[in-house]
Amino acid sequence: MPWPLISLLATVAATLAVGWAVDQALQRIAARRPSAPLWPLLRRCRIPLQLTVVSALLLAARPLQRTFHLKHDDGAHHLLLLFLLASLGWLTVRVVAAVLEALLGRYETRVDDPARVQRVHTQISMLRRVVNALIVVVTAAVMLLTFSAMRTVGASLLASAGIIGIVAGIAAQSTLGNFFAGLQIAFGDTVRIGDTVVVDGQQGTVEEITLSYLVVRLWDYRRLIVPVSYFVSKPFENWTRRDPGLLAAVLLHLDHSTPVDELRTALRARLDRHPLWDGAEWALQVTDTTPSTIVVRATMTARTPDDAAQLRFDIREQLIAHLRDEHPHALPRIRTTDG
Repeated sequence: MPWPLISLLATVAATLAVGWAVDQALQRIAARRPSAPLWPLLRRCRIPLQLTVVSALLLAARPLQRTFHLKHDDGAHHLLLLFLLASLGWLTVRVVAAVLEALLGRYETRVDDPARVQRVHTQISMLRRVVNALIVVVTAAVMLLTFSAMRTVGASLLASAGIIGIVAGIAAQSTLGNFFAGLQIAFGDTVRIGDTVVVDGQQGTVEEITLSYLVVRLWDYRRLIVPVSYFVSKPFENWTRRDPGLLAAVLLHLDHSTPVDELRTALRARLDRHPLWDGAEWALQVTDTTPSTIVVRATMTARTPDDAAQLRFDIREQLIAHLRDEHPHALPRIRTTDG
């Protein structure tokens, strides 16, 4: 068997062996430390690791280089070098993603505060996008520097960097503004993934935060795409910034003869049986009067905005049903007089 073919088969076998050995080692470490989420996540790096190993071995195998004429100035050798750099960049992206995801998972198991978990989730998500962008830029720059033509024109590029920077800054002013606005949102804790916000009168839940836009899922499952610069330049409502709980209110227009104390007792009885009430606060008060009705407001707290909305619907329906069955005279009527 020719020596170059043996070298090629040995390279492939070594690549598969390295991938298998690393995967088995990660499985054993994960089994010994089930509370550490990093090791199972690192198993996703097997493919870019094998590509890195095989390209490095092909570049280092001298018999293969002589057989396939892979000289340092040859196009095939250069192509292998570019493939190695791209594989290294991909491997770095996978490792960084696994580390950040493991940090988030470990934090979620140790902290019981949903608001803090949402804040860290948003920050790690934004940090991951920034690091991935930096890795891609650095990898592309290193790959370009392997071309002799790029090194030759380096001096002229540096000489014109000032003019190019000014032009690029003017052209990308909006993009850079959104980029820095995204960083400000991630680390300024103004809005987080999972927050309930009101944007231009539309209520929704923040589903995704990127360096340029936010995705807000509305109540009817439509997606509202909002530039991140909006959240640092215009006012908006964040219902869950400090506490995901919310106060729900129900307004009832009733007759003046309504037994308010009994209605208050009925409200408490229904709240005690309702699974969405968090038990923190509740009240029933007469907030206004008109010549024909009184305005009764029932308030109650819930753990999330969605729970608060459903609790409000249920309590309104139950209170009206109670008055209809027990005190029908308390429901408002239009009084007329015979002329």
